[in-house]
Amino acid sequence: MNITTKDILDAFNFRYACKKFNKNKKISESDFNTILEVARLSPSSFGFEPWKFLVIENQALKDKLFPISWGAQNSLNGASHFVILLARKKIDTLADAPYITHIMKDIKHMPQDVMDMMRQAYSNFQQNDFNLLESDRAIYDWASKQTYIALANMMTTAAMLGIDSCPIEGFNSKAVEELLAAEGVLDSEHFGVSVMAGFGYRDEAPHREKTRQALADIVTWVK
Repeated sequence: MNITTKDILDAFNFRYACKKFNKNKKISESDFNTILEVARLSPSSFGFEPWKFLVIENQALKDKLFPISWGAQNSLNGASHFVILLARKKIDTLADAPYITHIMKDIKHMPQDVMDMMRQAYSNFQQNDFNLLESDRAIYDWASKQTYIALANMMTTAAMLGIDSCPIEGFNSKAVEELLAAEGVLDSEHFGVSVMAGFGYRDEAPHREKTRQALADIVTWVK
């Protein structure tokens, strides 16, 4: 790999939450497939991939999302690609869930004894280490955290390809989920909407320089 530290930092300095996309400039199929493949390859807790990615191309659906997704309006009105990241609900993420069995058996190809050991470790993690079973919201929020790993990797990859992005939490989650369910693109028993993102090319430069706290203010070396 010939990527330098400068290449990495240049990409992070290039990236910002794009507020105005060029409607006429589209991401190539190859580049966007790379962004999606990075999402697929992203790490998740225990490797259970509690996510799904909706790439919304249907304009009628975008129009319906517009009034209930205030933070997404700029992306819906110009981004080349618009993605909704879904997180799996409790029904799929309990230790004995069929989905978890599917991942261990059909995706990871674990033998039965390894599956049993992994399931026990995962159950202990949920019940004792992270107390995820205290509420349906707790275990859903845990799954939702995983989608942000994929989202971050997608945005970084986009920046390294010279593509802009905008992460989006500005939406009415209940209204969006009801709409997507009514449109037949969301199984609300198994998934909830975690976060959204627009991808495309900026139509204007950032209005101000990137600001962040100093490294010394956010990093503590414990020796």
